[in-house]
Amino acid sequence: MPTSLKSKVFNLLPPAMIAAVLVFWAYARKVLVDGNWTLLFTSSLIVVVVLLLEFVHERHAGWRMNRQEFFTDLFYVVLSSTVIAWLTQTLAEDPLLAAKAVLGISTKWMAAVPWLAQVAMVIVILEFGQYWMHRLMHNWTPFWLTHAPHHHLTQLNAAKGAVGNPIELFLISLSVLALFDFDKTALFAGLNTLNVISTFAHANVKSNPPIWYSFFFTTIRHHSLHHSTDYEATRCNYGNSLILLDRIFGTYREGEGVLVGQDERKRLTIWEQTAFPFQPLIAKWKAARARAEAPSGSAAA
Repeated sequence: MPTSLKSKVFNLLPPAMIAAVLVFWAYARKVLVDGNWTLLFTSSLIVVVVLLLEFVHERHAGWRMNRQEFFTDLFYVVLSSTVIAWLTQTLAEDPLLAAKAVLGISTKWMAAVPWLAQVAMVIVILEFGQYWMHRLMHNWTPFWLTHAPHHHLTQLNAAKGAVGNPIELFLISLSVLALFDFDKTALFAGLNTLNVISTFAHANVKSNPPIWYSFFFTTIRHHSLHHSTDYEATRCNYGNSLILLDRIFGTYREGEGVLVGQDERKRLTIWEQTAFPFQPLIAKWKAARARAEAPSGSAAA
């Protein structure tokens, strides 16, 4: 395929995949909609397809997937789809549904809302919450400590959206979608659409979607700048999928990052990412222990 044609095709892939997702769920059979694993399968398939595209038309050689990155990403994808999903359901969505029932909250009127409008509502509601949670994580130290491991990534790839401290992964998954009686296919279509956008926004794929797409949706250009090595430069482009929110709330910034990471691009192990929020407490405990164990003469000196 000629280079120019190849580039044009890849530039159109993000909107094309969104269209494919919408068509799939609009005409999905009931057995697929009611299946417990269908959404997990489609979400995983999206990541796998985009990951394979990285080998066909990569954006930066420095982000090229290697064995270590692959198995780390796989660990977090499994963690997010199992433990984090269970915690979100048990600690957030189920209590929200119970409160909805007790308070008599009903959105049966949702059945009269056009299907595509419901999909759009799912996207906006979920992204609005994630935008402000993400922004909070960059502007308040206790929350930043949970989010910082995600910014220690030294390369971007299709599955990197799932990589981070477990506390952050739980917090960023919270939403109020359970309060609305969405058509199930519209809910799944909205979730998968967000998945397509955020996966491409983390992927090492040389794809520059049309201007209309990048006005509304986050692209790798926007998100790579957010992951750049300068912390101050990361305090922009918070929209995981809807860059439109950054445009509205004044946090949009033009540009693109190639070198990504924090603290001199130190890559964290899985254990280091897990323990990261507790490092200040661990440091204080070690200092207190050292003072307690120091000889009395040394303390006096």
